[in-house]
Amino acid sequence: MRTVAKALRQVAEGKAAAQAEAAEWKRKYELETAQKQQTRIKDCGTCTDDNLGKMTSQLSLEAPASDQTGCCGNHGICSHEVLQDEVPGPNPRPSLSMVGRKASFRLSWGCNGNKNGQHKHDFVSFEKGDITTAERSSKQILLKWESRPQTVLFITKPNSNSVRVLCAEMVRWLKEHKNINVFVEPWVSKELLTDDSNHTVQTWDNDDDKKMLHKKVDLIVTLGGDGTVLWAASLFKGPVPPVVAFAMGSLGFMTPFPSEQYRGCLDNVLKGPFSITLRNRLQCHVIRDAAKDEIVTEEPILVLNEVTIDRGISSYLTYLECYCDSSFVTCVQGDGLIISTTSGSTAYSLAAGGSMVHPQVPGILFTPICPHSLSFRPLILPEYVTLRIQVPYNSRGHAWASFDGKDRKQLAPGDALICSISPWPVPTACLVDSTTDFLRSIHEGLHWNLRKTQTLDGPRD
Repeated sequence: MRTVAKALRQVAEGKAAAQAEAAEWKRKYELETAQKQQTRIKDCGTCTDDNLGKMTSQLSLEAPASDQTGCCGNHGICSHEVLQDEVPGPNPRPSLSMVGRKASFRLSWGCNGNKNGQHKHDFVSFEKGDITTAERSSKQILLKWESRPQTVLFITKPNSNSVRVLCAEMVRWLKEHKNINVFVEPWVSKELLTDDSNHTVQTWDNDDDKKMLHKKVDLIVTLGGDGTVLWAASLFKGPVPPVVAFAMGSLGFMTPFPSEQYRGCLDNVLKGPFSITLRNRLQCHVIRDAAKDEIVTEEPILVLNEVTIDRGISSYLTYLECYCDSSFVTCVQGDGLIISTTSGSTAYSLAAGGSMVHPQVPGILFTPICPHSLSFRPLILPEYVTLRIQVPYNSRGHAWASFDGKDRKQLAPGDALICSISPWPVPTACLVDSTTDFLRSIHEGLHWNLRKTQTLDGPRD
């Protein structure tokens, strides 16, 4: 229990550190905005006192007071709260290549996908002892660039000739017509050089360079299916740049953009504003019983879809004890358990009987796999909870945990898995808006509720 308590403390400290970092970036952003505004006022030598007053008022509106969540506005999110920007200093870290400063952007709440900047506020009215929700926002999130994007990272599906050809064509178009710097994975770089020696793309040589990608890349373009999006997200252990996913796979719940229209799609994204979906990720810690009072020295694992705990090759039922914060949930006896994000609700969780959930609904799905019980139904828990899944000492066998279908780890009796929502979501660009794209994906990908229409012939009321 001491080990588990230490793990829970580490999760809480990680969230607090992320909030503090976001607040610091907000402070720097406000300082930079104030300096620019003061410079603008000085340059305006013919401005009257009234105009100066108006500009000062505008400055105060552009730099709203901070809150506990680190948000820089009542209805907007700074790019520094989603992506960690690079701060110039006397000793800056060497860049991967000759890449300019990252483009900044602002996220704002839209109304029913409206891109005109209008929005509504969420607030609760307290009047005469009654609690009423006075107004709700659609929470469609819009991204607007505040400076021009300069660098794009391409992530492609391997072993596909059509993807390779399209990638080379898109890279050539971006460099020649948009003057964009292009990053690719090392193996893609070799393929592009083999096909065309004129391709001048950049890549990384080691893990240290890869960890710095979020400070250099403004936009990610994926060519493939949902698995390619999962792989792109796994490259970023912290902030993730916006992802533009082109559908070149089997099913595409997260890939709304048609590849044959890439010029128009990328042109709209580079100009902005455009709708995005903030897809939460799970942050998972594995705690070994053998570590006694120390947390295992592995980095936390981030997953975009789900973490699965199953029985592996064992013929015995999986036996798991589940806790939500400090409350006991249940004991799982069956083939296993799925802890899923709402983005992963259309993946393994759906196959195991879980509900399909809009990706912007804040929650964690708790779905059993073939439970040996008639009353074990799936749950949807709030996003702020921390889950602990533990293999009890009296379990007959081991359990196995897999993270987005990869990095399979064995859990022995006494081992535990701690899961909570990561502070760094994956922002994916929408073709229309979050809700329209989600409904289109389940209609086209799953043929949801597709039924032959009843005819007018026959008995009537």
